[in-house]
Amino acid sequence: MSDAPSTERFPYGRTFLLAFGFFGISLIWPIFNNFVPIFLKGFGLSATLVGFVMTWDNYLNMFVQPVVGERSDHTRTRFGRRKPWMLAGAPLAAVFFVFIPAMRSVAAVMFAILLTNFGMALFRAPTVALLGDVFPPQQRSTANGVINFMGGVGAIIAFLVGGALYKMGRITPFAFGAIMMLISVALVVLFIREPDAPEEVPESERMSFLDNLREVVNAADRSGLYILLAILCWFISYNAVETWLSSFGKFTLGINEGRMSILTSGLALMFVLFAIPSGLLATRFGRRRVILFGIGGMVLLFAYGMAVQSEAMLLPLLVLAGVFWALINVNSLPMVYDVGGDQRIGAFTGLYYLASNIAAVAGPQVVGILVDLTGGNYRIMWAFGALFMLLAGVLMLRVHDAPAAAAEA
Repeated sequence: MSDAPSTERFPYGRTFLLAFGFFGISLIWPIFNNFVPIFLKGFGLSATLVGFVMTWDNYLNMFVQPVVGERSDHTRTRFGRRKPWMLAGAPLAAVFFVFIPAMRSVAAVMFAILLTNFGMALFRAPTVALLGDVFPPQQRSTANGVINFMGGVGAIIAFLVGGALYKMGRITPFAFGAIMMLISVALVVLFIREPDAPEEVPESERMSFLDNLREVVNAADRSGLYILLAILCWFISYNAVETWLSSFGKFTLGINEGRMSILTSGLALMFVLFAIPSGLLATRFGRRRVILFGIGGMVLLFAYGMAVQSEAMLLPLLVLAGVFWALINVNSLPMVYDVGGDQRIGAFTGLYYLASNIAAVAGPQVVGILVDLTGGNYRIMWAFGALFMLLAGVLMLRVHDAPAAAAEA
């Protein structure tokens, strides 16, 4: 951990430099999600199979990221604990990301997708774990706000530049994304100094991913379990609404896809704009309190969504949702670190991604089933989202403020 006193000025320069790691990761996925479904559909795959392939990263992340996060805690090299995973995963992901549009058979494309997903899974958790390594607890919310801001900027650049480059050839946006990701990761590896690792525990005393999970479940203080379940619930809620929002706009409100894309970009923009302020608010008032305020706002907005009848009614919902979601999302990982402690930053980063990736698969699929069962009633997504966001709030009320978090209030 940083040995700097908590009263020092916040190191924005170092934080933006570290945030390039997340910037590089965030450049890849918009390009992937925009163009890969088109490539797969071009081979005659059904929408169901395309959807399955597009969620491979979530399935891989459920198993790979928790294990990698835990293993990175025990990695000891002259480069540090996290950087070897970045040096292994980023080049692998970049190479096969460029291969995706170059392949000429469905099997080859799917193989390239699988190895891209695997490479990304290898280095995402260690990259994000640097947040906990480099910053003391009282600075993590602000730092995570900067990181999420940079991630949002990366996604916006990917959308704008990727679309323009695609006109020059289908491989060009992928090459751009791969090169930018490698440059971003190189900046982190070269210029961010990992703090000295804590003293390593003997091999016989190390805790595996499953050991960490069992300890969270069986601990006398259930705060760790409750925060992970809350994360699962709020990501189930948000991912379900985000996935089906464009369908709600088109089939329920009669707004065409292009217009809905513009409207939903307002949510993403407000999230980016409020990423840093949400971290500053948590530093002032405490993470738990700010997260609960965000959850309350999202519950009210999703309940309001059930009554939305027009574009004019939908727009303020999207704008405010970006603000409230920033309050929740930016402070969730630092809250996990508060509960998990500094000795197992990587392990708890993995558990965080386990919960969020289960949610990324479950939320959209369950709402899809509900839409079919209700005869195409897309309003069901708002009720579903409100219910799981409310459950997240109930669980958060049972999470105890860690001393570090409380000290920020």
